[in-house]
This record gives sequence, C-alpha cells and structure tokens, in this order.
Amino acid sequence: MVAFITNGLNRMRTLRSFSYTPRWIVFLIDVALAIMAVSVAYLIWVNFQIDRMRLDFVLTGALVIVGVRVISFLLGHTYSGIVRFTGTEDALRIYYVLTAGEIALLLGSGVFFLLYDYLFIPVSVLLTEYVLLTSLMVMSRVIVKKVFAQYIGAERTKKNVIICGSDEYGIMAKHAMDNVEDATYNILAFVDVNDRKAGKIIEGVKIYKMSSLPGLLKRNRVDKVVIAKKMISPDKKREIVEICLAADVNVLEVPRFESWINGELSMRHIRNIKIEDLLERDVIHMEETNLRKQLLNKVVLVTGAAGSIGSEIVRQLTHFNPSLIVLFDQAESPLYDIELELKEECGFTDYKIEIGDVRDASRVEGIFKTYHPNIVYHAAAYKHVPMMEKHPIEGVKTNIFGTKNVADCAVKYDCQRFVMISTDKAVNPTNVMGASKRIAEIYTQSLNRIANTRFITTRFGNVLGSNGSVIPRFKKQIEAGGPITVTHPEITRFFMTIPEACQLVLQAGALGNGGEIFVFDMGKSVKIVDLARKMIKLSGYEVGKDIHIVFTGLRPGEKLYEEVLNVKETTLPTVHERIKIAKVREYNYSEVTDAIKALDIALQTKDNFAVVKQMKCIVPEFKSKNSTYESIDFQMEEEGVEHHMEEVLNKIQVAENLEVRE
Repeated sequence: MVAFITNGLNRMRTLRSFSYTPRWIVFLIDVALAIMAVSVAYLIWVNFQIDRMRLDFVLTGALVIVGVRVISFLLGHTYSGIVRFTGTEDALRIYYVLTAGEIALLLGSGVFFLLYDYLFIPVSVLLTEYVLLTSLMVMSRVIVKKVFAQYIGAERTKKNVIICGSDEYGIMAKHAMDNVEDATYNILAFVDVNDRKAGKIIEGVKIYKMSSLPGLLKRNRVDKVVIAKKMISPDKKREIVEICLAADVNVLEVPRFESWINGELSMRHIRNIKIEDLLERDVIHMEETNLRKQLLNKVVLVTGAAGSIGSEIVRQLTHFNPSLIVLFDQAESPLYDIELELKEECGFTDYKIEIGDVRDASRVEGIFKTYHPNIVYHAAAYKHVPMMEKHPIEGVKTNIFGTKNVADCAVKYDCQRFVMISTDKAVNPTNVMGASKRIAEIYTQSLNRIANTRFITTRFGNVLGSNGSVIPRFKKQIEAGGPITVTHPEITRFFMTIPEACQLVLQAGALGNGGEIFVFDMGKSVKIVDLARKMIKLSGYEVGKDIHIVFTGLRPGEKLYEEVLNVKETTLPTVHERIKIAKVREYNYSEVTDAIKALDIALQTKDNFAVVKQMKCIVPEFKSKNSTYESIDFQMEEEGVEHHMEEVLNKIQVAENLEVRE
C-alpha cells in the first residue's frame, strides 16, 4: 500500500512537465462525479435497499439528470478553470451552473407531472443529487489544489511571508500569493496596526500586533514582508521598512486598487518598495479656492515646460481650467512627450507648444506679444552644479539673463503674476549655479518694487526622480552591479517629490502679494550614504557584498549640506503650514540694474573668472567651495569688495559713454 501511494505521488510529480491538466480530463471527472452523485441520491431515496429499485425507472431518471448536467457543464465552462488555482470565483461558477441545471430539472419534472400526472424523477432525488454534486465538484478541486501544494509545490523553495495589513488588501495579497504558479509562498502571519484584531484568524493565518513584527522576524526565517494596507501613513510605512531592512528582509507593497487589472490583484502587481516611497510625506491639503479663482480662464505661460518641474506644473494646471497653457522650452523631444500626455492621458487640448530659448530676448518677446499671458511660471534653468562650475558663462546667460528676458516681458505686457522657481542652493551659495539663481531672485525682487506685476520666488531642495538627480543615478548603478558612487560619507540633502514641490509652487504663487521669497518645509535632511544603503537593500542586495559604496570626493562647488535660509534671514508664517516667507533685505532696482550691466560687460570678455568675480560682487556671501574660483575669494578679501565695485562702476560708465557716441 505504501509503495502504491509513493508511486502515485511520483507520477503526480511528473505532471510538472505539463502546464495544466487538459480541460477534457477535468470535464470527464466532472461527468463521473455527476454519475456518482445521482447514483448515491437514488440509493438514499430507497434507503440503500437495492432490491426495491425499478431499474428502468432509475436509469431513465439518471440519464436525464446526467444529460442535463453535461449540457450545463458545457454551457457554463466549469472545466475551463485551472484546478490548482481554484478560488472563490471558481466555486461560485460551479454553484451558479449547478443551480441553473437544478432549476431546469425541477421545472421539467413539474411540467411532466402536470401533463402526465406522473413524477418520473422524485424531488428528493433531485435535491440530494444537487447538494452532493455541488459538494463533490468543489471539494475535488480543493483537494487537488492542496495535494499540488503539498507534494509538488513542496519541491520548490518555499518563501516565508508576513503580510502587514489584514483588511481587503491583505486578504487579496494572500490570495495572489496562494495562486502563484512558479513559486510557493508560505504566509506565516498577518500584522496589523489595529491591536483589536490581534489574535484573530484569517484563512488559517493568525493576526499579530504591529509591535510584534521585530520579534516575528527574529524568531522565523522570513523572506519577504508585504505591506498590504489600504490606508497607511508615510511614517508608519517608513517604520515597517526600517524594521525589515534592519533584519535584511525584502519589502514589497500592494499598489493602489486603481492599478489592479479588472479589480483583480496578482503577484505581478505586488512590487518592491521604492526609495521614493520612504521619502514621501503626508499628502498636501491644497487650498484651491484662491488658486482656482486666479487660474480660471487665464492664459498661463510655463517656461522650461519640458523639464521635471515644468512638466508637472503643466499637469497640475490642467485641473484649474485655464483658458490656455503655453508650454515654452528648447527641448523638442520632451515637449513632444508632454504634448502626447496632455492629449491622450489628460484629455486636455487648451495648450500651445512653443520651442525656443529664454536667452533669445526677441523670441521671448514674440511669445508675450502673441499670447499676452496673465501668469508666468518660470522653471527654465540650468541646475547641475558641476556642469555650471565648468561653464559659468552659459549658466549666467540662462539663469540670470534668461530670467531677465522673461521678467522684463512680464512687466512690459502687464502680466499679473510671475512665479520663479529657485533653489535652496541660492542660500549662502558655494557654486555658480546657486549664485546665478540668487542673482535672478534679486533682479525679480527689485522689479517688483517698480512694476505692477507681482514677482514671487519659491525655494526648495532636491526633487525625487528629476532628470540627473541622485536616485535615478543610484538605480542605474545598482542595475549595472555597482558600485554606487557617493561624494562624501557625511553629505546630506533635503528631498521632496516632484508633485509635492509643484503643489507648493502653485500654492505660493496664489498666496504671494509680490516681492516674497517663499521657502518650503523640506522635512529632515537625508544622509546620501544612508540613502544608498537603503536602495541597495530594497533591491534585494547586500551592502558591501553584492553592491559596494565608493566615496569619490566632493565635486566642484558642492556643499556637505544645503541650507534653506540665509543666516541673516528669518521666516514669517503663512496660512499654509508647509510654506513660510523668507524675510530678506530689499534691493534698489537701479542698483541691481547697474550690477547686471556690469555682469553683461564681464560676459563679453568670455572670461570665466571675470564673470564669477562679478557674481561675487553682486552676492558677497557667494564663497566658492572645492572650486578653482576659490582664488577669487582670497583676492577679493585682500583688495576689498568696494575696490571691485568701483572698478565695475567705471566700466559701466565707459560702456554708457560708448553707447551715447554711437
């Protein structure tokens, strides 16, 4: 007997070479079960006294019942499901098909009785057969599923899983893992933030308190933890991930319901936690009344509209019904991509695409002359610190004079609001990029004092996933097998998601009365080396074994940490808890204009050092770090800034005299 069972199990294992049991075999088994059910039903009807049976009567009734069942199997496709993946839907299909057949048999039997006053199939037989067949068909599938998992699935490597969340998301995650064909998941436990659920059982799996998670990970060999909670705060998600990473356990997450296919969750939807998920914060609650009032039926110009920030501003603007959005950028391919997105995904058609460069004053004026925008969001800029250290003249042309071109046109064409996107690198700048943005801030602030246009500046730090930022670079390095390159073990940065940053830009633009520099709550700064370690672990690798971290040294102009506010500045609160106003000194427009003219004269020399030197005259707190331009700081300290300002003013006077003579 033992040998027979062993041989049977070995034969079952050879079935792994087949993807699924052929449908015709399942169909024949169902027919056999129907014959068995009707036979037992008749035996029960005669109280198992076979000698009391009238064979012709029983055979006729049995053939009719089995015939109806066969037809219902064919019409209802009860044989089409994959038996080893049997679930609730398959059981319901069997129930519906058999119930429909039962109703047909009862109606047929009733009609026959009315016509011939003769009941050729007893009602008790029909009801007994219905209950037996339903039970047999469902139980047979459950048994096959269990046997497959126990004897065939046992040969595969079992992966122990803990599911965080015991609501419908958690249950759906369990079902998805139960139905995986090429791997076997053993659900060890549910854990839930709701302590009142602790101790209860779901489908044979116990629920534990969330506080029990570290102990469960310590006591058991856990391969994966799946976060499957419909509503979970970013802080709680971070807490779970930190616990899992400390225990070297892979963390996955069930996505939102909207991304499931036809409302069904499968294992391919359950994805690894991304580092961006850990840096997210609570959703921003936008005060939309004023914003909607300001944007409704307005013409809005977005410069740098193809970039990470500019394109997201465009997406968010579509929800506020402007009469027209003008997308202005020099990058044709990304502009084409955002145009397709607006048409095909957003269904938004009130836009115009314009290709051009903010450095081209005549092109910028042409845009204003054509569209007369009411509101401008100025996101066009060069942002990469090392690149601008190498090419300061190009950075000045775009970040300062490009901004000047757009701002001057905003004044000339009576634009209502001009919202400039700046950076935390403009605070106590240590590089050309940050200093160029600070000078652009100073110029727009000074314009606000003499113009009707309201000039508003927004400052924030690094955004997650923007082109060329640290996270996409780390991802590529991990995919390539490492190493991950970090400039310094102590370097830190503030991070914010692109949608979060753009929401705050729109809010600040609506709040501003003109002349303000709005600073955003960036949360806590993040150590880049810790970010790298977490990304390696979240990718399923081991730090120092699979992927190494290499320190390369600070790049030219790079700070160890970023500041949000100048040390001479204070902040004022606003109605939005995440937005504050930087209290800064005001600038005289004529003085700023003179300084900009001097910078333009320096540009004509095409001498990087002359240009950077003039930038330092405009922004005295600009002290270069890890840069060739540090020598200028030493020179200026010895000679004094006043000496250089006098030299600059003389150059301006000479230039103006030449203009008069011409």
